[in-house]
Amino acid sequence: MTTAQEPVLAIDGPGGAGKGTVSRLIAERLGWHLLDSGALYRLTAQAAAKHGVPLDDESGLARLAETLDVAFLAENGNARVLLEGEDVSRAIRTEEVGERASQVAVLQRVRNALLARQRDFQKPPGLVADGRDMGTVVFPQATLKVFLTASAQERARRRYLQLQESGANASLSSLLKEIQARDARDMQRAVAPLKPADDAIELDTTELSIPDVVDRIQGLLARSGLEPSV
Repeated sequence: MTTAQEPVLAIDGPGGAGKGTVSRLIAERLGWHLLDSGALYRLTAQAAAKHGVPLDDESGLARLAETLDVAFLAENGNARVLLEGEDVSRAIRTEEVGERASQVAVLQRVRNALLARQRDFQKPPGLVADGRDMGTVVFPQATLKVFLTASAQERARRRYLQLQESGANASLSSLLKEIQARDARDMQRAVAPLKPADDAIELDTTELSIPDVVDRIQGLLARSGLEPSV
């Protein structure tokens, strides 16, 4: 049975700060469950496109969110995401879907619909929760809260390299503008704005590698009494 005593590591921050990769690595080391909350909003946006639900139809989007047929699978160290049985792991990571997800995330009824589903991930032996409001809204009593950030320029550069590696065409200047616009929308929205929790530890990853960030968080976990099993 799930109780409030089950530990939660909340890792929040803007897109491109490295929280997704870091969260997966930490969850693997701890043997904990992983919640990619951003994927739920991306999946809602993807389902909306699939079923022809407009992004300004809050009631329709909330119904989609309540009934999302999704599955998160871990295979060979990689995460697979299924929507209605279809592997959408790569499809939901495009900039277009990310932009739509950011629009969906400002809608209170959608957030309400997804809140209970996110909290259901808190079960033994523990949870690493990756998102933008994990420490402020979804898990305010999290055992440890970390807020990762990086300069917009560095986050755009990382995304540019990811797209290049996947063979996709991308413009660094366009990516920078998209990131800056999304940051502004996420930070200024009335519902659960992107910001560090009052008790979160902020970590700027601009000059840090992924292993560096993982090591830093490992140290914070150790000081919290949660030693990763490596």
